[in-house]
Amino acid sequence: MSPATRWPAWLRFACAFGLGVVAAFGLAPFGYWAATAVSLILIVPLYLSSETRARAAWMGWLFATGYFAHALSWIIEPFQVDAQRHAWMAPFALAFMSGGLALFWAAAFGLAYRGTGVHPVRRSVVLALCVALAEFARGYVLTGFPWAGIAQIWVDTPVAQLLSLVGPYGLGALTLLVVLPLGAVWAADHRLRSAVAPAIVVAAFSLASWTYAATRPSVSETDKTVRLIQPNAPQHQKWDPAFAPLFFARQVEFTAAEPRPDLIVWPETSVPAWLGSAQPYLQAIAAAAQGSPVFVGIQRGDGPRIYNSLIYLDERGVPAGLYDKHHLVPFGEYIPLGDLLGRFGISGLAATTGSGFSAGPGPRLMQAGTIGAVLPLICYEAIFPQITANAPARPALFLQVTNDAWFGTKSGPFQHLAQARMRAIEQGVPLARAANTGVSAMIDPLGEVTEALPLGQAGYVDARIPAPLMPTLYSRMGDVPVLLILSILLLLARNVLSRKR
Repeated sequence: MSPATRWPAWLRFACAFGLGVVAAFGLAPFGYWAATAVSLILIVPLYLSSETRARAAWMGWLFATGYFAHALSWIIEPFQVDAQRHAWMAPFALAFMSGGLALFWAAAFGLAYRGTGVHPVRRSVVLALCVALAEFARGYVLTGFPWAGIAQIWVDTPVAQLLSLVGPYGLGALTLLVVLPLGAVWAADHRLRSAVAPAIVVAAFSLASWTYAATRPSVSETDKTVRLIQPNAPQHQKWDPAFAPLFFARQVEFTAAEPRPDLIVWPETSVPAWLGSAQPYLQAIAAAAQGSPVFVGIQRGDGPRIYNSLIYLDERGVPAGLYDKHHLVPFGEYIPLGDLLGRFGISGLAATTGSGFSAGPGPRLMQAGTIGAVLPLICYEAIFPQITANAPARPALFLQVTNDAWFGTKSGPFQHLAQARMRAIEQGVPLARAANTGVSAMIDPLGEVTEALPLGQAGYVDARIPAPLMPTLYSRMGDVPVLLILSILLLLARNVLSRKR
């Protein structure tokens, strides 16, 4: 019997919310993975104390709301760029986002509830499987939003290398299956005996993680160099006519610096003109590049549609390749029913017309001179493992351009960087990241940052491009095997529990 059953319901609910807040300290920039692990352990006795399925669901919702409210607190920052118009929306955005994402966990806690007649450890296993499937759904349903996934707490540890085997949802599931049964030990009648099996699992998980990390192949460097440009343009000044020319001139200066790199990358929307009228800017970039290939983030129009794009410039400053961002940010780059809502003055924060930006056709490879094929990722797209997994072919390099000035300076840019590192590990492919205000970085196929410019600093970095590793197991299998295994295990576990009852 869990000691928490003697607590009043309001206290248990308050503790669940507080544990969720603490759990988010496992994410960047803190990286205290033990805080997440301990919070997940302690939520189990509270869950087991639930007298009804509804109370179990509330327990999961409150824990997850606290977790997401802390993890996504950076979401307030975009509303401060034009505070006079948008600041009033910030608390509503954070509340609806955290509470909405928490519904996945509420459903998992409610579905896992089996009353009080089943051994706590067995109930915790079912809970772990349900939450793992809820996290899977969060990454796909309604365009998906996998930010702050459980696997992200491991990015600075050897455990992260398991991403190359099972991907982020698989690693999140393994974490839950290892950690949650430890919480059930607190509620077991024979604690010492109940602790044996979870302790063995934890030891095996730790040993496997560290052994696999130690045996992964070493990374070799190519003889190619990429220059990552970081103008450090604050979002409230980025399009200001008094400042935009200064930021552009700064980037041109960085582009012209010697020695010459093999590739130059400007960040997202780094040209202060639309593509149709940007030829003078593009010619200035090409002249500064002196023959080096350049990728430039820019906005473009095509009839009534507008796109967030990345172009490849030839030596004359003529676009020789084009990629349009295809996975757009809801309520940032577009608003559902935007043409209708635009009549009432409601539009996406980064949008300039009623329905905002249009989506491109999907992932595509672009040629980058002697470096070979690269897979472009514009900002938000790097948080989705399915995008890098569904590339038309395996690239030599992932190329992310982003404008993290929207995310402020506290947690958002660092969480965004952590997810880019995960994409490199999952596929065994290096990732070059050019960010407007930082962090611009070269990430090797093991997720290690080899070169970087810190947040809030103007400059550039010339980074040697690492060679890709052999294709990983996850790159060949994707998410489907993990989904099938979790679903089968849940069906088996629920069947076993029903028979036990």
